[in-house]
Amino acid sequence: MEQTFTIPYKTLLRSELTPEDRRLEELAVEAAQKAYAPYSHFHVGAAVLLANGEIITGSNQENAAYPSGTCAERTALFWAGAQCPDVPVEKLLIVAFNASGRVPFISPCGGCRQVIMEAATRFHPFPILLAGDEKTVVLEDCRYLLPFGFDGSSL
Repeated sequence: MEQTFTIPYKTLLRSELTPEDRRLEELAVEAAQKAYAPYSHFHVGAAVLLANGEIITGSNQENAAYPSGTCAERTALFWAGAQCPDVPVEKLLIVAFNASGRVPFISPCGGCRQVIMEAATRFHPFPILLAGDEKTVVLEDCRYLLPFGFDGSSL
């Protein structure tokens, strides 16, 4: 029997973002400016809103010995987990820049999708905002990024 996934999402203009989401975007942009990306020149920033109102940011950190670096999403989520282990993630926003400027669309890599899935499994699913240069794609449930994701329930 063939089945199909349907992934609900919405696309918002920057002007349609809430003040909270605009703040996350501003902090993610600041984080991207701190990225260490001398090899790819692809600067990514992430901002994680926690249930206690704290916002944790992260940027990608490359290393000449690939794949020893880490992505912005993982940097932010791991920092949040290490510093605030009992505080749920409420929202994650991602931005990226290349040599031409802000990219029109950014989406997490497979490794980051797995880490995002784990954060959702740890507490509860949360929205993810993929903030491009003009539009932001919003998935209300971050688990939509990884259909058939491995959540450890088989361990």
